[in-house]
Amino acid sequence: MIELIGTNAGLVWNALNEGGKMSVKAVKKATKIRAEKDLYAAFGWLAKEGKLAFEDVEGELFVSLV
Repeated sequence: MIELIGTNAGLVWNALNEGGKMSVKAVKKATKIRAEKDLYAAFGWLAKEGKLAFEDVEGELFVSLV
């Protein structure tokens, strides 16, 4: 499971590096990570490393690299 989370974290990082700030829905589509739990685990991995910023815009969550 740890390996999958790390792999997905890499996919998320690459998507944000290429696309800039994105909605969670856009990150999910860009990375093709199917399960929301897997996407949020990847967010947690990157957030713990201090690599993500989160912003709530009118009820929609956006993510970007810091």
